[in-house]
Amino acid sequence: MSNRQTKTDVILIGAGIMSATLGTLLKELVPDWEITVFEKLENAGEESSNEWNNAGTGHAALCELNYTVEKPDGSIDISKAIKINEEYQVSRQFWSYLVNSNLIRNPQEFIMPLPHLSLVQGEQDVTFLKKRFEALSNNPLFQGMEFSDDPAKLMEWIPLIMKGRTSNEPIAATKIDSGTDVNFGALTRILFDHLKSKNVDIKFKHQVDDLKRASDGSWELKVRNVDSGTIERHTAKFVFIGGGGGSLPLLQKSGIPEGKHIGGFPVSGLFMVCKNPDVVAQHHAKVYGKAKVGAPPMSVPHLDTRFIDNKKSLLFGPFAGFSPKFLKTGSMFDLIGSVKPNNLVTMLAAGAKNVPLTKYLIQQVMLSKEQRMEELREFIPNAKSEDWDIVVAGQRVQVIKDTAAGKGTLQFGTEVINAADGSIAALLGASPGASTAVSVMLEVIKKCFPQHIKAWEPKIKEMIPSYGVSLLKNPELIHEIHTSTARALGLNPELQPAM
Repeated sequence: MSNRQTKTDVILIGAGIMSATLGTLLKELVPDWEITVFEKLENAGEESSNEWNNAGTGHAALCELNYTVEKPDGSIDISKAIKINEEYQVSRQFWSYLVNSNLIRNPQEFIMPLPHLSLVQGEQDVTFLKKRFEALSNNPLFQGMEFSDDPAKLMEWIPLIMKGRTSNEPIAATKIDSGTDVNFGALTRILFDHLKSKNVDIKFKHQVDDLKRASDGSWELKVRNVDSGTIERHTAKFVFIGGGGGSLPLLQKSGIPEGKHIGGFPVSGLFMVCKNPDVVAQHHAKVYGKAKVGAPPMSVPHLDTRFIDNKKSLLFGPFAGFSPKFLKTGSMFDLIGSVKPNNLVTMLAAGAKNVPLTKYLIQQVMLSKEQRMEELREFIPNAKSEDWDIVVAGQRVQVIKDTAAGKGTLQFGTEVINAADGSIAALLGASPGASTAVSVMLEVIKKCFPQHIKAWEPKIKEMIPSYGVSLLKNPELIHEIHTSTARALGLNPELQPAM
């Protein structure tokens, strides 16, 4: 046991896309600050950010139907889609800045152009999709979107999905060519390599067991070396908890009042993966369907072309599941251990409210491979079992908290919790997560370093030209940003929204 104490300016817990993004932003804004990263696994981007643990969609709300809701009067609310799209544009601008500054060399290692499609069946859903298309295609952020309910046109767009389809049910799709596939695992590793070159101290196989506030307002962390078992003490003025599902237990240990009355509900997932080149060659798109009734939003079925390690594969899913672990490498006691006196009522209320969801997740766990193949055949009628394998995706912990909607409300989204004095922040939640990492980390910077924002603003604007500006109110800026980021990232500038 060692009580060696090390002081630093910033500690980042977890070597995923969020810590990678925050560390990179801070190193650009204040190069002389000392940053230390603790990661309990042996490499960066091994948990939620890993390319096999998420769908790799550059979430810009181009195809995800759950970001556009039909209101009781039949109109479509696109406000969430606009917000997510604008946030993804912020990520693209930051990545482009890193490429243009030679901090990232080969963007095609992590981002590839890929059409995004939404696909629905049945009269009611076709009507919904048409209304959604009309609402979005008039918007400068979504220009270039096409709609078709003509099977011959759909055969051109998605031959693998249309071949062998016998149903006479109406079918329709929207397509937009400016979508992307993003390998967040590769991006995370690229950013950590960059941080290492900037003298950031990255300690793998180091687990943060506890943290408490010191008398001078800084944070003292008890860190265990996973290999040797030795305990180290580290203090920092600012701590960011970006440990995916592992963030909630550490937030609770911090004791900050903002972390009370918050719970977490773990949801696991499976994907079917196809690496048969003959099948893979027949599909080139991300195609999102509509979630089944009772299914959580993160269970929207989709068939994706993926670019991983310079190889193309197809991914279908996700099939939701339930495990009490908060991380793939977590413990079976994570969920029980997260129930505290201050969130017990919230957790019980969530349990009572979400009986149908729990039932749905348990049913999903029980599915056999052949039953999963049957669901896949709703997308690809001719799918053969021998072409598809099962991959276990990452664990996601959805936030449970008391809101205006009532006690124990399950939140689907990404949430930042920070102490009033800005000395500590934690990131909780799930999708659209990684795609909006830059926006989310800018929010952390704004909340936690308000005294520096004025001085940092010129540099932030250099990195993100649209910072502080609504893209929607500046359509000419949308075109400019789309074109410049497409060029920097090796995407086709002509596939971007036209003016």
